[in-house]
Amino acid sequence: MATNHHQQQQKRGSRSELNGLSRKHPSTVDSVLLDGPLTDPEAGEQFVQDAFQIILEEAIKKGTSVNEKVCEWSEPDELQDLLDLELVDAGEPHEKLLERCRVIIRYSVKTAHPRFYNQLFAGLDHHSLVGRYITETLNTSQYTYEIAPVFVLMEEVVLRKLRTFVGWKCGDGIFCPGGSVSNMYAMNVARYKLFPEIKKRGLWDMPRLAVFTSEECHYSVTKGAAFQGLGTDNVYLVKADERGRMISEELEKQICAAKSKGVVPFLVSATAGTTVFGAFDPLPEIADICEKYGIWLHVDAAWGGSALISRKHCDLLTGIERCELQFNDQADSVAWNPHKMLMAGLQCSAFLLKDNTGLLKTCHSANASYLFQQDKFYNVCYDTGDQSLQCGRKVDCLKLWLMWKAIGTLGLEKRVDRAFACTRYFVNEMKKREGFRLLMEPQYVNVCFWYIPPSLRGKEQSSNFWQNLGKVAPFIKERMMKRGSMMVGYQHHGTKVNFFRQVLISPQVSQEDVDFVLDEIEHLGSDFQLE
Repeated sequence: MATNHHQQQQKRGSRSELNGLSRKHPSTVDSVLLDGPLTDPEAGEQFVQDAFQIILEEAIKKGTSVNEKVCEWSEPDELQDLLDLELVDAGEPHEKLLERCRVIIRYSVKTAHPRFYNQLFAGLDHHSLVGRYITETLNTSQYTYEIAPVFVLMEEVVLRKLRTFVGWKCGDGIFCPGGSVSNMYAMNVARYKLFPEIKKRGLWDMPRLAVFTSEECHYSVTKGAAFQGLGTDNVYLVKADERGRMISEELEKQICAAKSKGVVPFLVSATAGTTVFGAFDPLPEIADICEKYGIWLHVDAAWGGSALISRKHCDLLTGIERCELQFNDQADSVAWNPHKMLMAGLQCSAFLLKDNTGLLKTCHSANASYLFQQDKFYNVCYDTGDQSLQCGRKVDCLKLWLMWKAIGTLGLEKRVDRAFACTRYFVNEMKKREGFRLLMEPQYVNVCFWYIPPSLRGKEQSSNFWQNLGKVAPFIKERMMKRGSMMVGYQHHGTKVNFFRQVLISPQVSQEDVDFVLDEIEHLGSDFQLE
């Protein structure tokens, strides 16, 4: 170890000397730079080995232990000083860098912790993690068979398997950098399907185009409309019922109203598992409407798609198989994020199409001659990168494939069923306790509820009750974050004041952890007082 450090110090010294020589003797500098490797492989391998040990102990073992904090809270200014983030000219020694690794892990949120419920992803799958290690180490890009032969073949196998759960026997697809981008892909491909000339001519000669989606949709729908030049004013937000489900009759009314103004409806984006309530739009009725008017149906199942794996709960997505090339030459699509409930690890987001005519490629291809040569010695149909808007594209299939190989479809199904079982237990236990109030019975694994502290109980009829109740969730959230005991998200929604949204998906979560959530909320909110 000391020898390696001495060698590194010598190299740093030699580089400082090179700076002085560079202006006077450029050829001498080149000969010195080319005199052997610039890096020390043995020192690098030792660093990787030592760093992996830190990762195993600090991030994996401690990061999944209930005896450790979910997060070590620090204010931004304080954390900035602790991390010493500024970049300088001279490199740092081995031990200093390892200490930095420890500090980074210490002050990061442990999303694999059994009491992390803040997002729509949580927990740790060790096989998926190894897949991510391999992906990062091989450091390849998923665009041609020659540079990523294993992963080009693997991606198609995984996408084909996902399509079978949707109910399609054929089709296409691609892994995207997140569900938001998958939804934007749907918008772009649907528009191209209707007006293929837009690829060359742009928006100049196009009629006014409209997208229809629920008022409970993911924000990526309006963001995508802005990004693609459609304009957010051309996203028609359809009313949802009290459960957060799109009202199909209102959808048809909005489509007819838009058509009467000369607007061309080209996409309906239904949601299977809304972000807040976990609501599922009525897909059969929406599919009927799309069939009637010849509109592309996209189902944003980024959150709810994993219910398809479960034979007990797949009925939540009944009608998703209707996204198919049967009527009006439709070629519809689905977004599905296995990095959420299936725990494939960030990020793993699939964009799936029923179309098998190469629509995805013709919509996005640029035919770069330096990358997608047509006279290669192998079948160029395996060079799938031109389907993507990206050039360099991260390998996202391995982590899901390796995890699937490890536990099988039945293992994935158990994860989904267990998440629902945890949710039912949580709701039943909540109903036994004073002060907890559900917004609604959960449709999925999102549990939305208020906690009414003792100081507000019996005051529900007072004029400022709801205003005061809206202060409770932020009050408790601050305390839990600073204690590091757990993380539960909160938000307001429409006229509903701040409430908690508990998401129970990690297979590491035990019955004891679920009980702890209720106990901790009671403990942290028991002394809430009005100002």
